[in-house]
This record gives sequence, structure tokens and C-alpha cells, in this order.
Amino acid sequence: MSPSRARTSTALALFLATTACTAAEHEPPRAPHSLPVSRQARQLRLPLDAYASTEAETYLVEDAEDILMRRCMNGLGMEWKALPPVAAQDTEPPNLRRYGADQVESVHYGYHPHPDPPSVVRRSRAWDEREALPAEVQRAAYGPSGTGGCLKTADHQLVGDTALPSHRAFNELTGKALEASRRTPEVRDALRRWHTCMAKAGYDYPDPYAAAGNKRWKTAEPTPAERATARADVTCQKSAKLVTVWAAAETRVQQRLIQQNTDRLHEAKARKDRWLAAARRVLRREGRTSHPSPAP
Repeated sequence: MSPSRARTSTALALFLATTACTAAEHEPPRAPHSLPVSRQARQLRLPLDAYASTEAETYLVEDAEDILMRRCMNGLGMEWKALPPVAAQDTEPPNLRRYGADQVESVHYGYHPHPDPPSVVRRSRAWDEREALPAEVQRAAYGPSGTGGCLKTADHQLVGDTALPSHRAFNELTGKALEASRRTPEVRDALRRWHTCMAKAGYDYPDPYAAAGNKRWKTAEPTPAERATARADVTCQKSAKLVTVWAAAETRVQQRLIQQNTDRLHEAKARKDRWLAAARRVLRREGRTSHPSPAP
């Protein structure tokens, strides 16, 4: 894999979450330093998720690569500082904000993104340090192209000639599924209920994405108006059962798309599974555990 920072991309990641204080009252206490994310977001899974890499899986493969790269670099007489691990509770769920705001995240940040949690900050700083390494060390690690050197050696030791996992089919189909499910009668009804609820609260947005994407929220910190809108938004999502209805509709759409694209998706998943299995073997030999999914 390329020497880039792990970032998970959902279909609508630009739309940041929001919540109402009343909606968060029934959430269980979060683990210390965990992301401010609702149990609903942690538990939301869609059929196509199996064909893409989660943020935790990306970190897992990076960690295994890093172990093998360190051996290669040490063999060249060069030091290679390991990347600090990312805590399981600090990884984002794959479908966070897929249908709009999250009930817990935005109680703290409105429609603004949450700050990176501590272990993610530490890893980002480690990447910054690597980018500042002397040119000779970077060439040894990554080669002139950025995909050679000890990285290429590590990847070959990890999976041989297996190509990198491709997410092209996933990216195409997950976007189609979202739009198709949005047009189903049950989701359109839920969106109408959401819109009616918001109108009664004094807001005029066609859907949660429009509420989250208002240009007025492009400020350094959440404003009182943004927080008030976010509270109404999440309250209306809950009363309209929007996330529950939409997820059920999209699940049906995704299942149909998977049946229609079996060959493309099977190949992508086979590659992904081979990379993950190889990475887990390397980590086990080092006495390290893989990144488990956070408890819902």
C-alpha cells in the first residue's frame, strides 16, 4: 500500500454530524477518549461494507507493512521508527453520517468535524516526521516513485504478487445504492416527515444533507444558530425514523446490486481478504493483536 495516511471515505463524508442533547440522553457512557459517535452509527452495517476496507483494516495492513519495512530498513543499516498504533475506539464506523447527522457526535461539535482523537493525532504526527526524513532515507523506504524501496519489498513479503485491493466497484455501487434508496417510497415518506418536523421548528431544508451543508456553518467553531439547527435536525431524524427506514431500504438495494455484480465484487473481496489475512499473520508473529472493532 502507498505510504499515505489512512483515511476512510464514506459516500457522503463531507456532511458532518449533529445531534440534540435530548437524543443523547439515552446513549450509554462512552469509553475514555473514544470518538463521540452514537451506538446507532457503530452498529450500522450495509451489505456492500464487506467489499471495502474499513479505517481499522487500513491501519492493520499499515502496521504489518511497517513491521516488514523496519526489517528491510534495518538490513540497510537505517533506523525505522514504528508507527504508533491507533486505538480501536478511535476508528470511525464505516457508515458514519451516511444519512446525515449523528446523534452523539454533533452534540459536541454541531455540524463541524470532531477533532482527531489522541491515538490518531499521534499517528498523524509520525507520518509528518516521516515526510521530513532525509532524502536518502525516503528513497530507501519508498524508492523514487513512492511505491518502491522497502515498501515494495514489504508488500511482496506480505502478499506476493497480489494486487492492491480495488474499491472501484464498491465506490460505484455504494453511490448508486444511496441514490436509488433515496428514491424509494418509504425513504421519500421519511424525508417528508423530517421536512415537516423541521418546518414546525422554523427551518426550511429539503433534507439533512442540506441542513449540514449550509454555508453559514463554515466558521472556526460551531455558532449558536448551528447548534440550534443541529438539535432540531437530529430530533426530527429520530421522530421520522429516518435512519432506520433509509438503512433498511438501502440494504435491499445493495443486496440486489451485489447479485448483479458478483464477479467484480468477488475479485475485490478476495484481494482484500488476502491482504488482511497476511497482515494478521505478521502481527501475530510479532505478538501484536489486530485492530478489533469497537464495542457497539
